Formats: sequence, structure tokens, C-alpha cells
Amino acid sequence: QDFDPTTNEPVVLMQFTGSGSHKFQQVTAEEYNRGRNRRIPQHFAIVLDREIRSFPQIDFNKSDLAGGISGNAEISGIKSIGEAKDLALVLQTGALPVNFVPIERTDISATLGKDSLSEAKKAALIGLLLVAVFLLVLYRFLGLVAVIGLGIYAAFLYAAILLFNVTLTLPGFAGLILTIGVAADANVVVFERIKEEVRAGKSVRAAIAAGYAKGFHTIIDANVVTVITAMVLFAVATAGVKGFALMLMIGTVISLVTAVAATRAMLGLLSGFAWFDNPRFMGAAGQQSAKWLQIDFMRRRYLWFAISGVILVVGAASLGTRGLNLGIDFKGGTQVTFKTPKPVSLTDVRNQAKDIGQNDAVIQGRGKTFGSDRYENFQMRRKSLSEGNQNKLGDDLTSRFQATNSQITNVSSSFGRQIARSAIVAVIVSLLLIVLYIAVRFDLKFAGPVIAALLHDIVITVGVYSLTGREVSNSTVAAVLTVLGYSIYDTIIIFDRMRENIPLMRRSSFATIANVSLWETIRRSLATTFITLLPIGALLIFGGATLKDFAFALLVGITSGAYSSILRGGAGGRGRADAVAR
Repeated sequence: QDFDPTTNEPVVLMQFTGSGSHKFQQVTAEEYNRGRNRRIPQHFAIVLDREIRSFPQIDFNKSDLAGGISGNAEISGIKSIGEAKDLALVLQTGALPVNFVPIERTDISATLGKDSLSEAKKAALIGLLLVAVFLLVLYRFLGLVAVIGLGIYAAFLYAAILLFNVTLTLPGFAGLILTIGVAADANVVVFERIKEEVRAGKSVRAAIAAGYAKGFHTIIDANVVTVITAMVLFAVATAGVKGFALMLMIGTVISLVTAVAATRAMLGLLSGFAWFDNPRFMGAAGQQSAKWLQIDFMRRRYLWFAISGVILVVGAASLGTRGLNLGIDFKGGTQVTFKTPKPVSLTDVRNQAKDIGQNDAVIQGRGKTFGSDRYENFQMRRKSLSEGNQNKLGDDLTSRFQATNSQITNVSSSFGRQIARSAIVAVIVSLLLIVLYIAVRFDLKFAGPVIAALLHDIVITVGVYSLTGREVSNSTVAAVLTVLGYSIYDTIIIFDRMRENIPLMRRSSFATIANVSLWETIRRSLATTFITLLPIGALLIFGGATLKDFAFALLVGITSGAYSSILRGGAGGRGRADAVAR
């Protein structure tokens, strides 16, 4: 795109090479001669994807065009710069030696986008408030420091979004909300360490220094694993889910900075005041964990294994008999979601759908029910429709049901197969990278329990989806990959404490070391899990349909991960003590 030097009007310049130059010369010469003979300017069409984008005319009054145009050409008479740029882009796109076929298309109504954004903001604010209240109750003044740290984290995150010009998608909002838990978890790890040191008799200043020194490696290990899964997800996911992965990566890195630097600076400043040197003021009075939590975990290890076994068998049986309710992302086709002004019977919607020619459509009610089979939100799924038929279907739904907040998604079957393959590759690559990192940071013999725990969490999550019949979408895969990083969080905390205790308890049995390590970390593990589940719960209750899909998979996976880490992690690590001690 350029400007005419004499008129200063926008023009589009074209350059042909090779055989294209000769062909264009032949066409323009023929059109020039035809126009001169008829005394009417002749046009040639610029077509992209079978659609005419422009039809410039050849001026037969210019004698220098008699032999046709070869090499370079100029299109003038364009009304605006925007039109010129659009035409230039069409010509550049058409120059590619490929044919573009739409493999995924999503049309979202303006009202749906506005409502979804409002729901995401509401879930984020409620999640942040719940985490702040929990921190204040559990850690008192330390909790206040953590809440201020969350405020700093939020400011840094907002600055990063502006700095890197991040486009916030709905899945991106889910990632943003989830990182609230990430930021709080890092503070929990350090604060529990500080309280341990205070209970051991150290001054507050010394306890803060020791707490950050001992908790730093645990935070690094846990966050690196989260970033690993987010990077894999970003590499293989579709455009929408990439926003979730990107926000998770950015939020995790920023939370590491705020937990290690910002809150430490505040606590270092406060430790200089005499009134701050008070265990009760910090919530460090009393025992480290309640008596009811100090049970013999190792002695009951077969019970934990049996419970897992029963759940796994039930889930596997459901998978074998019922399978999974694979969504449009994997099967391909056209999916329409819409909302009615008032509750409508599912039977009525299905009958009305038949009247507009949707006999083969699968229609389901979604969300809140009003009576036996009355809903306000519906989902219609059928084989792929052309663009014209999609528009007609949208018009029919509006006229028949007064449908609002509609969303039409069309996915080709080839793209669905590609997503399925990418999901399998992503899970395998994530498992391998996590195991490799654990082997490097701890010991190769710890990789066995880690693999078992991660597979345990994946199978349980997938089994629950089979039992409940919930739709498995691309968002579900994103959530499962996130679970791989999160479910190992508590495992790392326990392994890190076991690695620390083994040299101090060389004459003790592994069962004793594992029990002591679990007693010392169970409060921390429960706190990090609960804090992570708070914003997820806000997503599940207050988020829209897409956010609920994320939240449900995360809720199941992280709960399973906490169980496998706390109750099965130590038992699964039996026999690794000697390796770590060496």
C-alpha cells in the first residue's frame, strides 16, 4: 500500500514474478482490447477463497496499456487508506501457495461476551476476598502482610498485562483467578516455616531469615513444575486456551517475586519493632499441628491404597462401560449454546428444533434446573454446518425461542482429531518433564511415587468425568495438565521435608521419618490446598459455562492430588530414604 505522489491518494502496488507476470500481461492485454473495441472499461476480479474482494478496471484510454501490464501494476481510485490496506492484505494472502480451510469458527453474541466478562470479574473478586479472609484468620498479622503482598502481586500482574499487551480471553481470566491461589500458596510455605522457627525458640528476626532460607527451595521447586505444565499447554493448546497458559505462567513468575522479595522486605522492616516479637501476634503459639492430625500415616498406608484402588476401579469400570462424553473439540461439528428469556421444557426445545429442520441435533439443558426438565440455558450439537446454514440456524433460534447470549462454534473433524492427538502428547510430555525435574532435584528413585501419584490423579479426574457424564472439552485437557503441576505441589513439600529430616534422623526407620515429615508439613499442605480451592470454588459457583468447565476439573484433580500427596506420598516413597541420605 502506497500513495500517489501527484494526488496523494492511497494506491495499491502489485509486483508479479515468473510465470505470473506473463499471465497477468496476457489477461490485461485482452481486457484492454475488449474495452477499446466496446468503448467500455473492462474489469478483472480479485478473488480470495471464492469471494470477489475487488474488481479494478483497465483504462483503455491509456495507450501504454495496449500490450498488457507485466511486472508491476498499480490500483488507484481507492476511497480510503483502510480500504487500500485491506486490499493489499488480500493480495498478500492470495499470493501464498496454499488454500485456507476454516477448521474452527466461533461466533459469540455481544451480550454473551459482556455477561461472561462480568461473571469472570465477579469470580475473581470473590476468590481474592476469600483467600484474603482465610490468610487473616490463619496467620493474623502475617496474614495481613500476605494480603498486602497479594495487592502488590495484583498490581505487578496488571502492569505485566499492559507491558506485554496481553489479550485477556475468558480462559485467560481463569488462569488469572487461579494464580491468586498460587501467590498465596508461596506465602503459606514461608509463613509455616517462620512459625516453626519461632516455636523452636528463635527470635522473630532470626525466624524470618531461617523461614525464607528453608522455604525458598520448596517454592522454587513447586513453581517450576507449574511453569513446566503451563509451557507445554501453551505449546499445544488452541488459541483460546493459550491465554489460560500464558496467564498461569506470568502469574506464577510474579507470585514468586512478590513472595520472596516483597513480603520478606515488609517482614524484615517489621522485625525491628519490639511489639512484633510475639508468637501469639504471629499465630505461632501452641503446637505445630493438632493432635488429631498426628496419626500413624505409614501404618495405615494399605488403607489409603485400598481407598485409591476402589475409586480407580469404579472410574475404570465407568470408562469401560460409559466412556467419555467427548465434546465438539474432539468430535468436530457445530455446537450452539443459547439462553431463553424464561425457563423452557427440554422436550419443547427438542420439538421446536425438529420444526426448524434440526432432527439430528443433540440438545441438552445446562446449568440450573427449574422443575424436572426446565432450563434457561441449552446446548445444541450436530454435524458441521456451512457458514450460511449457521447464520440461518442462529436466526431460527432467535425467532423460535427469543434466544439470547448465543454462541455458535464450528469445528472440523480433522481439527478435532488434531486436538485429541495434541492432548495425549501434552500429557505424556508433561509427565516426562516433571519426572525429569524431580529426578534432578531430589533423586531418580523418587520418580516412581511421583509417576504413580500423577497417574492416580489423572485417572480419577477422567473417571469422575465419565461417572458424571460431563462434557470433555479442550478446557478440560487444559485443567488436567494444570492438575499435573498442582497435584505435585504437596508432594514436593513432603519430599523436601523428608530430604531435610533423613540426615537428622539416621537411626530412625523410614516409617518414622515419613510420619514426622508428614506431621510437620500437613498443616501447610492442607492450607495450600484449601487456599487453591477457594478461587476455584468461586469459579465453579460464579463463573460462566467455560469457567465452570475449568473449575470442575481443577476441583476434582487438585483434591485428588492433595489426597495422593498427603496420605499416599510418604508411603509411596518408602525405600527412597537411603538414596536421599547418600
